[in-house]
Amino acid sequence: MAQILYFSLLVIALCSLSEGIQRRYHYINIEKNWTEAQRYCRENYTDLATVNNINDMNELKKTVNNNPEYVWIGLKRTDEWKWSLGDPVKYLNWETQPSTDTNNCAVMRNGKWHQQKCIDKLGFICYNDSSKSYIINTSNTTWSEAQSFCRQYHTDLISVRNQTDNQMIHNIINDPHTSVWIGLFIDSWEWSDNTDSAFRYWDSGQPNYHNGSEHCTVTKVNNEGKWHDVSCSVSHTFVCHEDELILIQKNLSWTEAVRYCRENHVDLVSVDSQEIQLMVTEVLHQAWTAKVWLGLHYYCLMNLWIWVRGEVVCYQNWAPGVQIQLNDCSGEHRAGAVQSGGDHMWISLPRSQELNFICTRNKEN
Repeated sequence: MAQILYFSLLVIALCSLSEGIQRRYHYINIEKNWTEAQRYCRENYTDLATVNNINDMNELKKTVNNNPEYVWIGLKRTDEWKWSLGDPVKYLNWETQPSTDTNNCAVMRNGKWHQQKCIDKLGFICYNDSSKSYIINTSNTTWSEAQSFCRQYHTDLISVRNQTDNQMIHNIINDPHTSVWIGLFIDSWEWSDNTDSAFRYWDSGQPNYHNGSEHCTVTKVNNEGKWHDVSCSVSHTFVCHEDELILIQKNLSWTEAVRYCRENHVDLVSVDSQEIQLMVTEVLHQAWTAKVWLGLHYYCLMNLWIWVRGEVVCYQNWAPGVQIQLNDCSGEHRAGAVQSGGDHMWISLPRSQELNFICTRNKEN
């Protein structure tokens, strides 16, 4: 009993020491146009600065320290069609050539694609990566609602990558007069590193797309860091960011993933705070698998889940129902993974499964 009490107190003490990590920003006091600044950041750090929330914005302002008036960040106007799942747009099957207007989402009708207002309510088709299947849903929802549903219960809205996919989906709809949402949409602004972040910090009246030529974004440091759209060809100083985490698009077992991270970076990621969970969520959009390995494993000898470097699990984000199988040591040893879609919750899997995984580059975390 005394030993159990001592161990419980030790767990509490260790948990109290856990701290989050932040994205690292680097202010570069060299004037370049946006494309040159992007190239510099990619060669020397991770990319031009991505800002995901107000905390990131405050850290960026501290890094710049009120030096210049305008500073480049990594947000750029594209007006490009993209797949929600992140697949490259190589195959197109429009009934008529699309235009840049208010109809910024796509539907399939009678085997062809059409532009549609994203706020219209239609049925949709989800893709489930685990079962490699397509699921039609006849509920009438907006495009964003359809995307949220597919990500929560499956993987995402469908991507149509080739004629074979197109014909298969046309057969599933099986009605020449019915329109259903597909995963194609216009994203007016995107981050240089393709981070899926909707955070914006525009100044009043911005972006104004003056003369149709302002496609890049600066932060106006002497105005609370508010953002303005400006021409990409002008020269400004800029901010790069260096990510603490990197998603590896290789399918390895948990043990192989640990070895890879230790040989090429620092280790498999330990998610010991909500801040790190958010950072994990930011890189999951790059994943090729429905689940992604974390540095979490079940240590049967101690009947305890621990992180790969030996820390106890304080912050937890288990999916509902997973707790039932946590203490099962009867079969293959298990490790923890995070869902790349939906609510990005943790699940328990046999270590032999082969998944993408996330490494940390920070020796202190």
